[in-house]
Amino acid sequence: MLYEQIKQDVERIFPQLVAWRRDFHQFPEPSFHEFETAKKVATLLDSFGLEVHTGIGGTGVVGLLRGHHQGPTVALRADLDALPIQDEKQCEYRSMVSNVMHACGHDGHMAMLLGVALLLSQQKEKLHGNVLFIFQHAEEIVPGGAKSIIEAGFLHQVDAIYGIHLWTPLPTGIVGVRIGELMAAADSFRIEVIGKGGHGGLPHHTIDPVIIASHLVVNLQTIVSRQINPLQSGVITVGSIRGGHTFNIIADQCVLEGTVRSFDPHIQKQLADQITQVTRMTCQMFGATYQLDYRWGYPAVINHMSEVERIRRIGLQFYGVEKVWELEPVMAGEDFSYYLQKIPGAFFFIGAGNKEKGITFPHHHPRFDVDEQAFQVGAEMFLGLTLSHLLHT
Repeated sequence: MLYEQIKQDVERIFPQLVAWRRDFHQFPEPSFHEFETAKKVATLLDSFGLEVHTGIGGTGVVGLLRGHHQGPTVALRADLDALPIQDEKQCEYRSMVSNVMHACGHDGHMAMLLGVALLLSQQKEKLHGNVLFIFQHAEEIVPGGAKSIIEAGFLHQVDAIYGIHLWTPLPTGIVGVRIGELMAAADSFRIEVIGKGGHGGLPHHTIDPVIIASHLVVNLQTIVSRQINPLQSGVITVGSIRGGHTFNIIADQCVLEGTVRSFDPHIQKQLADQITQVTRMTCQMFGATYQLDYRWGYPAVINHMSEVERIRRIGLQFYGVEKVWELEPVMAGEDFSYYLQKIPGAFFFIGAGNKEKGITFPHHHPRFDVDEQAFQVGAEMFLGLTLSHLLHT
């Protein structure tokens, strides 16, 4: 009976979810600049009768719905920011902002959470507890916005927190869950190899930073293959190398940039230490100097067992065993991890890919899109989770 009522409620407002999502998609804003997006969200939350807090960390928005009865507080989170990508889709709701695009589903996250806020505000007399709606800024860029929400004190009275990510690698309608490690710690680095430039035909008078950088790329790969336990996970990727300007001149410097991914905090530190050591020794071997900027990113997303079991139980009740999938860990990063370090909770995926509709492009792709039918499932799951805490029968 509960699911049937939730399903009917979401179906009733589904056109509004799509309209909100398409508006956000047409007018995206990048991390830390989500000013108009935040205003739209705050105005809607206020119209629903929530207590609204704005300007958290710059552009974060939090809405508090107080139930009519005493009980726990449940937090639900969506993210506001878009990416610096040119939208190449051909559709009526494509981005109207040059080189800014919702290419990771955050527009859908906001729409779903606004719908949940609207529906719960219409039944607060039944709620034994409160709901905190977190519309977080700047998920896409370190240091992220989650820390600002935490530092502002909004989690002090929260008993559990949940977050959803629309996920196109999964078919629409799938609820993807995992206990423990779901998403990786995501660090980055920049190494400037400083040599001695000169004539391309007189290499013996130079210290060639491009040659040194080439050795460094290979040497860095041996960290994971030879220094990390094969039963542990780690990734070091050099994604960019820039050195020299013309064919017959040896450059003075060469810059490498890359990313580091892991799940275990000890492995994360070991990788950082080894990158420093390998860089120093490789450059010393050739007589070069270097500058290393290692940037610590988000910690790994570690889901709490009790809350994943709650998600799984509700997913099974609503959709059956065929629609609830156990996930493998994903090497992408997410600052939802900071919330999970403070309070019980879980992050989970809602399938949003649809081959028949051509919705197959990966996240962060210029033609990324989501199947809007996924909003029905996401909103239903958010409602089911919240009411499992706050609805007394």
